[in-house]
Amino acid sequence: MHPLMGKLKPGLNASLIARLVLLCGICLACTIEAQDSAGKSEGKQQVEQQLAELQEDIEQLQQQLTAARSDHQAEQQQLKQLDLGIQQSTQAIRALDLQLSELTRELAPLEQEREQQLQQMQVDQQQLAEQVRDTYRLSRQSRLKLVFNQDDPAELGRMLAYYEHINRAQSRKILALRKTLASLEVIYRKIEVQLQEIAKAQQLIQQELHLQQQQRESRQEVLVQLQQQIGSNEARLKEFEQNRRDLEALLEKLNDVLADIPSDLGQHLSVSAQKRQLPTPVKAKVRKAFGQQRSGGMYWQGWVFDALPGSEVTAVAYGRVAFADWLRGYGLMIIIDHGEGFMSLYGYNESLLWEVGDWVEPGSVIATVGSNSAGEQGLYFELRKDGKALDPAGWLKR
Repeated sequence: MHPLMGKLKPGLNASLIARLVLLCGICLACTIEAQDSAGKSEGKQQVEQQLAELQEDIEQLQQQLTAARSDHQAEQQQLKQLDLGIQQSTQAIRALDLQLSELTRELAPLEQEREQQLQQMQVDQQQLAEQVRDTYRLSRQSRLKLVFNQDDPAELGRMLAYYEHINRAQSRKILALRKTLASLEVIYRKIEVQLQEIAKAQQLIQQELHLQQQQRESRQEVLVQLQQQIGSNEARLKEFEQNRRDLEALLEKLNDVLADIPSDLGQHLSVSAQKRQLPTPVKAKVRKAFGQQRSGGMYWQGWVFDALPGSEVTAVAYGRVAFADWLRGYGLMIIIDHGEGFMSLYGYNESLLWEVGDWVEPGSVIATVGSNSAGEQGLYFELRKDGKALDPAGWLKR
């Protein structure tokens, strides 16, 4: 028997006992819920801390990789800075395009309101003109003449009342026209401000485009220098192999850290549940396929899409950004962790639109297409499971 039951008086009824038991149950449930809530909050903070530490680890790893590779260091560093500069310009242009679209949307209802006010003003002007003509016809005889010539006092009263009615109607129409003109003046001023903002945004876009073009030309010059230095097949093989090792080292670091970070997929399907149904990251043909031989005797571990520069790159599945930075041999790259050991990699980008730690929805635009260190345009895509490269043909819907 529960200790509490021994302390109850014999005469205590069953209803009171039931209420006490229910109260104890509610208190216990509240306590458990509070503990669960606190645990979740603490867990979320721990995850965010782990992601911050991950970013620091990645930066240290990149510094180590850079220090270990002194070959063509100056040109590679210059290439990195140019790629980052082009990304900044691309992001600025994208932001200005969004601003321009928003300004244009705000301008549309103002134009519509102006058109409605102009139509109403035309109606008021026509009505006022008709009233003026009626007044002119009736006023050809003066009021005194009407008084002396009218034999019927009732008819006289009606005529005078009609005069007053026309005068009041004219006054109302004149007042309405003045209000319409005042409203139009306010609208025209708003439209003028919007047009000025649009012109300013367009000018800034042109400036950024000019700067971007200069950066691309400088980038091409650096690429020519690099290609001259990496001329022989042996040198290319060495470069490809080292690029692959850098990527493997990065992925190993990501796997080690992300293994402790819980993947909260919520209602989203996992990658394994969408085999052969994952969308392609860009709308373009595949130029290089998984397993095909590349120069230097190596083989492609992913796909190269023949996409135009500036094309939008989308996430193939729900996940969290684990890496978003420049990596030698792959340019601007974004890596998304999808849980269960799955990662998707997107390289050769011109700009990255998300940062480490961000959750991305499937189909979200995460980057724009650029070109690789050899100057070849397109998107490089890999899908990995526990660090091992998978053939996208078995996972993407074509």
